[in-house]
Amino acid sequence: MTEFFEIGEIVKVHGCRGGVKVRSYLTDPGSLLPRLEAVYLDGPGRERERFPIRRSRWGKSGLFLELAGVDNLSDAGSLVGCRILSPMGDLPPLPEGEYYWHELIGMEARTEEGASLGRIAEIFPTGGHDVYVCRSGSEERLLPAIEEVIRNVDRTNRVITVRLLTGL
Repeated sequence: MTEFFEIGEIVKVHGCRGGVKVRSYLTDPGSLLPRLEAVYLDGPGRERERFPIRRSRWGKSGLFLELAGVDNLSDAGSLVGCRILSPMGDLPPLPEGEYYWHELIGMEARTEEGASLGRIAEIFPTGGHDVYVCRSGSEERLLPAIEEVIRNVDRTNRVITVRLLTGL
């Protein structure tokens, strides 16, 4: 069974020929978009329905797609709210020490001493670096994704070792 990752959500129609505007979750769309021949849409009345990409472009206000079989405003309007998925196999490899967010979400965070802090529940960018939101029950801790804090990422055991700085 193919695993998918979410690359965005269709937020509105664009133009009169069936184009759509996408809220992209990609930090660097230029590394993935040219490689994609098709995307899968998941939403009301659709479950991972494949749509070949006719055209894609990245603009200042977001990602714009033209999909095969979507030729008018009505067709495009029916896609608003759909999640856009791509197979994991389409992801380009990252350099050593870099990770996709979906790899980190759900990992256990532990201190260098081995104390569990909880699991990475979400990640958000701040401009200079990402911030990992670590949750354990009702407790939440924000961990800046900087070398002084994130000491090791163990993909195999799904554990992130962190050094807590004063104030964290």
